[in-house]
Amino acid sequence: MKTNFKFKSVFFALFLLTFAVACSDDDSDDPVAQETTTITALAIADPNLSSLVAALTAADGGLPSVLQGDGPFTVLAPTNEAFDAFLGDNTLEDIPTDVLTQVLLNHVISGKIEAADLATLTAEGNYYASTLADGAKADTNMSIYFETEGGVTFNGISEVIDADIQASNGVIHKVDAVITLPSVVDFALADDRFSSLVAALTADSSFEYVGALSTANGTAPAPFTVFAPTNDAFTALLTDLELTQLSDVPVATLQTVLELHVVPGANVVSSELVSLDGQAVATLGGSDITISASPAGIVGPGEDMTLNPIIIADVLASNGVIHAISRVIR
Repeated sequence: MKTNFKFKSVFFALFLLTFAVACSDDDSDDPVAQETTTITALAIADPNLSSLVAALTAADGGLPSVLQGDGPFTVLAPTNEAFDAFLGDNTLEDIPTDVLTQVLLNHVISGKIEAADLATLTAEGNYYASTLADGAKADTNMSIYFETEGGVTFNGISEVIDADIQASNGVIHKVDAVITLPSVVDFALADDRFSSLVAALTADSSFEYVGALSTANGTAPAPFTVFAPTNDAFTALLTDLELTQLSDVPVATLQTVLELHVVPGANVVSSELVSLDGQAVATLGGSDITISASPAGIVGPGEDMTLNPIIIADVLASNGVIHAISRVIR
């Protein structure tokens, strides 16, 4: 892999990082042990994380010093091979510094979360955490999805290959792929509870929802607030329509239904629902849906005043937010 870093520059940067580590924990019970076991120090000492260290050095705003703090932090550390795949024919210098910084922060979770903790969380139905990366909305942080069946995987693309590497200020999990900043589509693809929604979005090539919902933040029609029906919601819809499978739904009907679940040009998190209670908002198809704050949910257009409740709130993506709902709006 090409990095285009001069050896002396990298050596000097690593020297500064090591010196900072050595000065950060001098009030501990065992200063020598603490100095050599922070997350940053462990990364520097691991030859298979040298690309991560180079990326941290290239990042903006003193990112390494963040990981030398008290924490605790959970760091998902891509291996050199993961960075090779991420960069391809590019170098670190080809990636804008602000983008690289956010990608790296998307690998850091506040708090110490070991593999066993993740398994406990998923058993309780909790599949999301927050990283230190910026969300699409000011003062929010990016969500990250994890699953533990058959191993631990993040956002459906990055698998843990070496778990629970203990540091004095947290824990490291080595992963086999760099976790890029996820769009609302990426979360829908990663979370199996939205597989029916993904099937509906891709049911007909005449309306390209996946491409539209992958639009970068700041470019119309992004950002998006997506009210995403779960698989159970689609099962209930088929029962109501007396149909056996999603492909039995007429394409025109499916398109109209899907457009009712996306509010373009808005990034409405759950804390804002109170101020919007009772207000009608325009959806991607032009029809209005009505916001409900208590209980949180959406009322569809027309004469059907049934509440579509939010059951999972604030899955924060790079181009909007997803709220899972238990009933299909129609």
